[in-house]
Amino acid sequence: MSIPLKIDHQSAIPLHVQVEKLLRKLTQAAEYQRGKFLPNEVELAKQLGISRNTVRQAINRLVYEGLVTRKKGVGTRVTNNRVSTRLENWHSFTQEMTAQGIPFKNYEISSILEPAPRKVAEALGIAEGKEVVKLCRLRGLEEGPIVFFTSYFHPRIGMEISEDFSQPLYDLLEKKYHTVVMLSAEELSVQSADKELAEKLRIKRGDPLLFRKRFVFDPGDRIVEYNLGWYRADRFSYSIEIRRELRG
Repeated sequence: MSIPLKIDHQSAIPLHVQVEKLLRKLTQAAEYQRGKFLPNEVELAKQLGISRNTVRQAINRLVYEGLVTRKKGVGTRVTNNRVSTRLENWHSFTQEMTAQGIPFKNYEISSILEPAPRKVAEALGIAEGKEVVKLCRLRGLEEGPIVFFTSYFHPRIGMEISEDFSQPLYDLLEKKYHTVVMLSAEELSVQSADKELAEKLRIKRGDPLLFRKRFVFDPGDRIVEYNLGWYRADRFSYSIEIRRELRG
């Protein structure tokens, strides 16, 4: 079923918001899911009776969220096989993928007891060399892995290495270890894949990776987990939405 290209010029809803909503509908249509290019800015502006800048503003929003990709001189189309997550609300990887209806696969899961290296000890607020549970997980889609996680847990939790770590991690913490996670502090940067990460993520050595440090806290602001994640930059994106607080 074709989606009519029209908006309501008499509505109180801003034009760029209406165009954004229309474009979101288009991205769900089968023809565009299969790779057909979306109508270009000039074409949309003429059909909708609005300025090209208004159309561009709406498209920019979808590009920013990772829903579409735009190539100058070529066109704009729906992003395929790319996972996106938002920083305004966070979950475990399992919950994120389930919420988006994306089937995922665990390629590797391993857990060991390890003396805490200096940086890990500093992150968890414990003595260097104190034994901690180290959990490593290589996860992705059917087409291949997209992220490698390494997690370290504070010893007070009592985490056991024999757990089934294929289940949602934060559900496990809450149900079995009575540890509720409330706050996530994130640090994002870009790294180049070393030999080990390149082999795991099936990319070339030196390819760009999105590197994320996550510090997870309980309601009492006590550190629970120190998590490191290396994401394939061509298969994963973060979108950040921050609402400005208005003051009178």
